[in-house]
Amino acid sequence: MGKSFDLNLVFDFLPKLLSYLHITLLILVGAVLIGLLVGFLAALPRIYNIPVLRTLSAIYVSFIRGTPILIQLFLVYYGLPELLKTIQIDVTHMSSLVFVIITYGFSIGALFSEIIRAAVSAVDRGQTEAAYAIGMTPIAAFVRIVLPQALTIAFPNFANLVISYLKDTSLAFYIGVMDMTGRGQTLGTATNHFLEVYISLAIIYYAVCILLEKCFSLLETRMLRYERQFPVSQ
Repeated sequence: MGKSFDLNLVFDFLPKLLSYLHITLLILVGAVLIGLLVGFLAALPRIYNIPVLRTLSAIYVSFIRGTPILIQLFLVYYGLPELLKTIQIDVTHMSSLVFVIITYGFSIGALFSEIIRAAVSAVDRGQTEAAYAIGMTPIAAFVRIVLPQALTIAFPNFANLVISYLKDTSLAFYIGVMDMTGRGQTLGTATNHFLEVYISLAIIYYAVCILLEKCFSLLETRMLRYERQFPVSQ
């Protein structure tokens, strides 16, 4: 049993936990950057039906969607060093933070590939055909015509994905990364006031999520400004 609840400790714990917020944000930002790159690379073979690569991409996405992120963390943290040992590469001294960022990056990438694939499919095929008709190459048509519209369509789902993974970063503590949740665990153990620690963590995570929602909302409004300037006639 923990000690009696003390509201003052909630406010005492907040600055101690906030001092580790940068670790949580570093995990998120690093994972999102990797995820964007991996997501595009995984989406393209399925968009253009490239043999073999399309199947590999589908298997990768299916595996990520079908396994918990915590299991993925353990597989990368314990499995990747063993795999690399077979080709004489030693990464056993690498920081746990690197493994966390890699894991979350590939996890986000799989889900982002599905988001971008659906968004590309939602763009009117006639626009691509018109681009071909005026002499654009397939790559130019995709980059200049399809991709900008697809990103606008995908943005709300991408924003939700980022916010969801912000909360999932709390699992990084299980492989030894001292983020906010990890610091919270040590504070709870040292003081035996776990409830106050978890309330403080909830306040911080909620505040960061609200801030991200506001930022994404502003970005989405800016991306959609052309629709207000040039409304589509019904």
